[in-house]
Amino acid sequence: MTKIAYCAGHGRYTAGKRTPDDEREWVFNDKVVRAMEAELNTYEGIQLLRTDDPTGKTDVPLNTRTNKANKWGADLYVSVHHNANTGGWGTWTGVETFTNLGSNPKSERLARCVHPRIVKAMGLRDRGVKKKNLHIVRETKMPAILTEGGYMDSTVDIAKLRSDAHLKAQGVAIAQGIAEYAGLKKKAGAVTKPATVTEGAYRVYTGMFESDKEAEKQAKLIGAKLGYKPFPKDKRVWTGVFNTLESAIAAQQNISREFGFNPQIRQEE
Repeated sequence: MTKIAYCAGHGRYTAGKRTPDDEREWVFNDKVVRAMEAELNTYEGIQLLRTDDPTGKTDVPLNTRTNKANKWGADLYVSVHHNANTGGWGTWTGVETFTNLGSNPKSERLARCVHPRIVKAMGLRDRGVKKKNLHIVRETKMPAILTEGGYMDSTVDIAKLRSDAHLKAQGVAIAQGIAEYAGLKKKAGAVTKPATVTEGAYRVYTGMFESDKEAEKQAKLIGAKLGYKPFPKDKRVWTGVFNTLESAIAAQQNISREFGFNPQIRQEE
């Protein structure tokens, strides 16, 4: 029997753990964790222990979480998070996974099984497997990792974090990485879910402006200056459609450089 402990990081109301638009990190984390649970339950011989509050109402202390996992005798621990930089929108981007400081061969192997799968599922920059003095990976007595599945304050990453399909794929990716690490076998008849998302079209948008009329004015200026075909909607200016994230990012940077706006990217699924 493989005993897997995990948490969705923080709580729904934890101060500071949110996007500049007030979207809560816990909500992103929870969607990943629930997809991870569903995929793990398609494997034989496992037990699951979630150490945070599944409702998100309480931010369970880290010491309580690690004590619970240690007392239970977990074989591994995964803490799911999403990153932030300044708390204001910017173009930093990427996925990273942490183990504790020093030599931790089993934790490092778990990270190597999980991390590349998250990168692929999210379609974001690979920032690597790193070491850091974090309570959740330091105080657990079993192999433990902490994942950061993208930046909540990134105008690049937020398009993926707002996509339930990408968050589900991230959860499936983590579960499949755990399965590789622990040598888990699928239950009879269980289907292996894809841990990737078929990429769709991307739109770049700016706003909010004071009125639809002001948005229309700005749309015309952007179109005339950069050659795009933007249109006003709901006091925003929408530019695109772009077939790849890279081309959307290029448009985002062009608009920011020429007009001083802070555009965001949304994926159409």
